[in-house]
Amino acid sequence: MESTWTYLTNPINTLRYVLGKKGERTLLCVGVNPSTAAPQQLDRTTQSVNRLALNNGFDGWMMLNIYPLRATNPDDLPLRSRRAYHQQNLACIEQTICTNGTTLWAAWGNLVEKRPYLKTYLKEIGRLTLRLGCSWVSIGSISKKGHPHHPLYLKSTEKMKKFGMSEYLDNLVKG
Repeated sequence: MESTWTYLTNPINTLRYVLGKKGERTLLCVGVNPSTAAPQQLDRTTQSVNRLALNNGFDGWMMLNIYPLRATNPDDLPLRSRRAYHQQNLACIEQTICTNGTTLWAAWGNLVEKRPYLKTYLKEIGRLTLRLGCSWVSIGSISKKGHPHHPLYLKSTEKMKKFGMSEYLDNLVKG
């Protein structure tokens, strides 16, 4: 049976909340911000997410992000965020967890440091997921700054390991 795409954006497609394919066992990947990827038009990051999810025993994946504004380069994110975008993103993350599973892949890399609001929003997302009883994993090495590895450039054979989200949030410097 071919799974169908989940693709949730705003009406003018400048924000993307969710992209992926639901499976019997779905991995929810949390990145920094969405790029141009769309159903059947995956970018290199979402291709890696798909590949690594399958190679780690998942038959589905959903891409979520700390901030939903599309930008092909995180340097292009605005210096100031729109809180309304974040509130809608939080609601979509909660709904996605409730309907797709509670295993989340921490995959933002050092990019979380690109804008101060990203750390603030990540803390709110983290607290939400911990309340919902989610378990966090990472793939690849942890950076010198303590951040989980971004999906790009990971080998197909990399295996996921438990990620201590609660401890990570405790150590995350407020942005």
